Amino acid sequence: MINNIKIFSFFAGCGFLDLGFEDTGFEIVYVNEINPSYLNAYRYSRTLMGYSPPEYGYSTAEEGNIEYLLEGESALNLWYLIQDARKSSDFVGFIGGPPCPDFSVGGKNRGKYGDQGKLSSSYVELIGQHQPDFFVFENVKGLYKTQKHRLFFEQLKAQLNEFGYILTEHLINAMGYGVPQNRERIILIGFSKKLMNGLGWSGYFKKDSIPSIYFPWNLSIIYPKEQVFSLPWPSNEPFGENSVIPCPDEIIEELTVEYWFNQNNVNHHPNAQNYFKPRAGLQKFLSIAEGDDSRKSYKRLHRWRYSPTACYGNNEVHLHPYKARRLSAAEALAIQSLPKNFCLPEQMSLTDMFKVIGNGVPYLASKGIANSIMTFLSHPIQLWNTEQDSVYQLELPLSLA
Repeated sequence: MINNIKIFSFFAGCGFLDLGFEDTGFEIVYVNEINPSYLNAYRYSRTLMGYSPPEYGYSTAEEGNIEYLLEGESALNLWYLIQDARKSSDFVGFIGGPPCPDFSVGGKNRGKYGDQGKLSSSYVELIGQHQPDFFVFENVKGLYKTQKHRLFFEQLKAQLNEFGYILTEHLINAMGYGVPQNRERIILIGFSKKLMNGLGWSGYFKKDSIPSIYFPWNLSIIYPKEQVFSLPWPSNEPFGENSVIPCPDEIIEELTVEYWFNQNNVNHHPNAQNYFKPRAGLQKFLSIAEGDDSRKSYKRLHRWRYSPTACYGNNEVHLHPYKARRLSAAEALAIQSLPKNFCLPEQMSLTDMFKVIGNGVPYLASKGIANSIMTFLSHPIQLWNTEQDSVYQLELPLSLA
């Protein structure tokens, strides 16, 4: 039985990914984030929610730069913390999503040569240097699906194999976990060969990768994407300020924007008034139909549909379904499936609020990923039939029988 898994978090933002792991039973003991505003929001939200601060504290200022952790005294200090964590835990893991604009079609698209693209390589180097028992690497689908970036992704995987990790990867859609948002992300998870051998998996993996049938990727999937996309979601409606439209039949209400607005009580949330007010151009806010998200910017959400990917930057603007304004931070947090008691500090700039929200891993998706890892580590000699979502016992190899 697993008693304790300690997590070192990198590129933490204000902690959406971390929160999903915390609420699944992992212990976040170290938090790395270079942006002081984001890190302050991390502290603020955890204090409000009653969570204990990380055992080894927060990596701030220069030490928040992951490249700074690869050499010198900072690298040595991190090594000592990891060794200390091993004394009181069953496993030590790294989790993180390096900044992704350099791999995003809608972003800078500079790939591995961009300033932020290089951080993916730094994260992999950090994993190789400190040898956690497992790691999570999260990034945009462009790293996985775009041909010129896919080569770099394969190079990273080959490097991780050389560092002694067996890998599994999956292109997830956050909607599958109950998030009201069409958001695809590539998740790469690696387990050290030493750990896998110790858990009895020796002999199952011959190519340094875990076949999908061995890892419970679908364990927490509530709504398969084929089911979601086949439903008769409503089309666009003429915009009507404060209009009332009943929820249509034959859709999944729990995946709609309006359901989450109500669930999180966004009109009375502490961040309800945190939204950009236009200096001019109010007419544009009145002219775009509810549900018209066809534009690069000024996408208006439909109350009875899921949101497009929450990306609040690079001049991308998302409008409230039935109010003549942009989304509030409270509404954006709801679309990212955060608990309703998760709040950002009032003094945080609007730019930082929306950037950190848009960059975060949706909370329910984070919980789903964490649950898959916890289940895999807790039941090492089992096989999950991902098509039937059932668990059955494997026949042990002769060497283990």
